[in-house]
Amino acid sequence: MTIVATAAQLREAREARAAYRDGLVATTSGVAHGLVQANLIAVPEDWAFETLLFAQRNPKPCPVLEVVEAGVVEPRLAPGADLRTDIPSYRVWRDGELAEEVTDATAAWAEQPLVAFLIGCSFTFEAGLADAGIPIRHQELGRTVPMYRTGRACTPAGRLSGELVVSMRPIPADRVADAVTISGRYPAVHGAPVHVGDPAALGVDLDHPDFGDAPEVRDGEVPVFWACGVTPQAAIMASRPPFAITHAPGRMLVLDVPDAAYAA
Repeated sequence: MTIVATAAQLREAREARAAYRDGLVATTSGVAHGLVQANLIAVPEDWAFETLLFAQRNPKPCPVLEVVEAGVVEPRLAPGADLRTDIPSYRVWRDGELAEEVTDATAAWAEQPLVAFLIGCSFTFEAGLADAGIPIRHQELGRTVPMYRTGRACTPAGRLSGELVVSMRPIPADRVADAVTISGRYPAVHGAPVHVGDPAALGVDLDHPDFGDAPEVRDGEVPVFWACGVTPQAAIMASRPPFAITHAPGRMLVLDVPDAAYAA
């Protein structure tokens, strides 16, 4: 049976994309409850195969939901959307360096043909956590989820290599097993955590995320780490392709697909 979004969900997703197209900049965590969100990486055509291969070799942080061929900016998973304008903010990369962050990537996108990859995002399974009564701290505080470059290397693919990036959510100790089970139902959006507990085991400093905002971990809570779709941005920094466009961390493309469509 095909699972489709409700009319109310579609309206919320399209209103959100319209607001971002009009210039609203905000984290998309918690937006369009029950719908899938996606990370974006767009690369020149001669880097597309290696990007796809990198994703296939590293499916935990880079689960590909859709590949949008060069010359196309409307994804199948969000009809009517525009990849260049409907994300709250974008990062433009040149030779592995962050050149600018913009709310409209139309001009940069026009520089050369780009193949775009939509990669699953952990914001998708946050709906399941919230429905189960598990607190989402960055939503409570109006912050962007903290993300960290780890000491774990991804499997290289041609010219692309880099380390695993993880997102972190503090979870009450007695709900960690529930969080693992709930997120594990969604392998297409990172699935179960890659690590629970000691941040040093991942080589990260909990108080100083590489992306997003610093966390607030309270007594009785455990830091839980999920593979993150910002991993391709770490690969860009490490591998230095001549050009790329990505979403800004924490600011995703809201799709028209229910998260239930990706439940295992």
